[in-house]
Amino acid sequence: MNVSTMRRVDRWLGVPACFVLTLHRRIAGLLGRRPAPRVRSILFVKLAEQGSTVLAHPALSRAIEMVGRENVYFLAFEENRFILDVMEIIPGANVVAIPTRGMLSVLTGALRAIRRLRRARVDAAVDLEFFARSSAVLSYLSGATWRAGFHPFPGEAGYRGDLMTHRVHFNTHLHTVQTFQTLVEALNHPPALFPAFDLPAPPKEAPLPRFQPAPQEVEGVKAMLRQETGREGIPPLILLNANASDLLPLRRWPSERYVELASRLLEKYPALYVAFTGAPGEAPIAARLVRQVGSERCFSLAGKTTLRQLLVLYTLAEVLATNDSGPAHFAALTPIDVVTLFGPETPALFAALTPRNHVLWSGIVCSPCVNAFNNRESQCKNNICMQRITVEQVFAEVRRAYDARRGEM
Repeated sequence: MNVSTMRRVDRWLGVPACFVLTLHRRIAGLLGRRPAPRVRSILFVKLAEQGSTVLAHPALSRAIEMVGRENVYFLAFEENRFILDVMEIIPGANVVAIPTRGMLSVLTGALRAIRRLRRARVDAAVDLEFFARSSAVLSYLSGATWRAGFHPFPGEAGYRGDLMTHRVHFNTHLHTVQTFQTLVEALNHPPALFPAFDLPAPPKEAPLPRFQPAPQEVEGVKAMLRQETGREGIPPLILLNANASDLLPLRRWPSERYVELASRLLEKYPALYVAFTGAPGEAPIAARLVRQVGSERCFSLAGKTTLRQLLVLYTLAEVLATNDSGPAHFAALTPIDVVTLFGPETPALFAALTPRNHVLWSGIVCSPCVNAFNNRESQCKNNICMQRITVEQVFAEVRRAYDARRGEM
């Protein structure tokens, strides 16, 4: 199911569902339902965006400190469980995945997930989505007594009912890493206190796990590179990710600039190889970009790697240049340097927090134009914020990162 369909479902079915369930909550409150005495298990709800799941790692770590690893659960769409499996932070059996092959599979998968979570008797749910209705509904129907999430106070965001016990104010001045941790910490405070919250901002600096591929995985990707380059050894390699998923097409840097960037890098470094990466659906576009570059040292791996192989590739390459998207966050789990191009969103909230991440952002007055309060939708049809980032700027940043890694500065 595509992103636009998911958004329509969240709006047209989510609003009435939130309204009905809010009435149910009020009636249940009048009946005096007895709350759980303490939090012994925690469910995280983050349906989409694997990159944001990486940013939730410190929040997951805090939950594990509170209730133990075996008592932390995660609800996500099926295609987004990959990064949880890579991070290995919670047991794989505790990841509850909803398939998205169509509307029927989403609905039946959601019902199965709710039944499973209610059998698990989770005490608390942490809704990591920014004002989505579907996640609020799932958090409520999970049976969790305590539910922490962002509440649409007057003038902030669209209606999502009143389904959270811990109604947290969304602070636009906190990085997403801090924001997610705040939701977990909220469970340690009385619900009646909110939206006031006497808690200093959690630290942004938190170590991420390091992806450790198996030797056979490394050898498999090396064999792929040998086939593409025609060389026995692995040459210096820079990766270009020219897409930004269908979730927010405005994040894409013009593809012809990636062509120019690749050409300039190949001219500057005679021993260097450049590879375009991407999902299977991006393979035709990546192949066209390779043809436009017109060099034997440029090739495409789009659609040729699994997501896990992509992380292995990051451990073998020097630098990744990418639009603001999931790969920038996946790469934070590996030793590669990343140059991330921001436009309609702000790096102050969403950049990967690693010294190996080098951000470029034009910072024009209309950027960022998508945020938590507008459901990450924009009326913009011309992403000037991305177009203002020049090839020269990206080339210079990639060069700095590459030269520093090669000891040439």
